[in-house]
Amino acid sequence: MRRLYSERELALPEDPIEAFKIWLKEAAELPSIIEANAMVLSTTGADGFISTRSVLLKDVSEAGFTFFTNYSSRKAHAIEINPQVSLLFPWYAMERQVIIQGFATKVSREESEAYFQTRPWGSQIGAWASHQSAPLDNREELESRFKGAAEKWPEGSKVPTPPHWGGYLVNPFTIEFWQGRSSRLHDRIRFERSHNSGEATSNWEAKRYYP
Repeated sequence: MRRLYSERELALPEDPIEAFKIWLKEAAELPSIIEANAMVLSTTGADGFISTRSVLLKDVSEAGFTFFTNYSSRKAHAIEINPQVSLLFPWYAMERQVIIQGFATKVSREESEAYFQTRPWGSQIGAWASHQSAPLDNREELESRFKGAAEKWPEGSKVPTPPHWGGYLVNPFTIEFWQGRSSRLHDRIRFERSHNSGEATSNWEAKRYYP
């Protein structure tokens, strides 16, 4: 199980957010990559164990990376205890990955409600039906809850945003770009925020690391 990597150079703009947007666009245009905005979110729980799961990136800006979830979920409880998280975008088909470390904070209620209204009706109903991360006795119980919510808010009606549902913004302090190269001499460039009097600024410093 071994493959040869290409000789694709790692050339990036000085702004890592802009660099990420370029890579995300290229990944989204590649047919072999399904859901280019899928990322692996890692959190640390109260027990000290790290847990990982795939979530979907819904926005990227100079402020950071936004995703939405159930605030009663395992990931949300972990973030409440320790807001330091890691994001991984594994674009294997492009011999690329991006690793982001940052602090997660809840977005405004207005932003969560605005995004919720853009979701498909089934996803909206599902948000009401699921007690995410809670034990479930059987599949029928979940389907029954979905049916009940669907009857309460039929398709075509406005479904309110659940109080337990909303977004997180991950404000990054490191963004690392990895590009596969031949002979395992891969390229790694990590952008780190420069600091001034202990406060993070929008300035980034790029450093190259051994693969």
